[in-house]
Amino acid sequence: MGSKVPQWLASRLAALVIGAGIAAGGYWATQATDEALRDEYVQAVATDPATSAAVKVAMVMGSYYESSGKHIGTPYVDKLGKGQPLTVCNGITGEGVVAGRWYSPSDCYLLERRRYLQAEREAQALLTYWRGYDPFVQGTFIDFVHNKGAANLEASTMRAKANAGDLEGACRQNPRWNRGTVRGVSTVLPGLQLRGDSNDEICREWRVAGGPT
Repeated sequence: MGSKVPQWLASRLAALVIGAGIAAGGYWATQATDEALRDEYVQAVATDPATSAAVKVAMVMGSYYESSGKHIGTPYVDKLGKGQPLTVCNGITGEGVVAGRWYSPSDCYLLERRRYLQAEREAQALLTYWRGYDPFVQGTFIDFVHNKGAANLEASTMRAKANAGDLEGACRQNPRWNRGTVRGVSTVLPGLQLRGDSNDEICREWRVAGGPT
């Protein structure tokens, strides 16, 4: 069976770990394409000293899941999002998102980084074995909190399994989070299904060379 991780995302995660010095050679070198190695967003994430390896992983994940790597300069209404929020950059809503303002890639990066750092703090506080997790595992939990919110992680079977020592079982919960509200009806959304399937695989199978297993 083939990988559930889209090639665009796999190549940029590979470029990230090479660029950030998280891992080198071998599998990662074969996954990173020339395009991915030149990706400005990946380079910015990789070289930011203010973020952990896990946040770097989660930010690259979000850049694919939220906009396929394309920053959106002016806020738009996310018609598939809960409450149809005003949204900009890679899925950013709420504080700092101003209608009509143009957001440069640098503006977007600063908005995103602040939220990912908060998601990291929230995930770490909720997960007993956080410090023993590989950056890819941590990254999938950060992505979950960033996308679904800390309250959903706190009340989830995913968290219960993780804190009981069943990391594989926790990872396998990702594909279940595939629904959004469309015209008032809970509906399986292809984008959320892809995100869940991809994160399940990354959480269970991807590891940094020499890191926790």
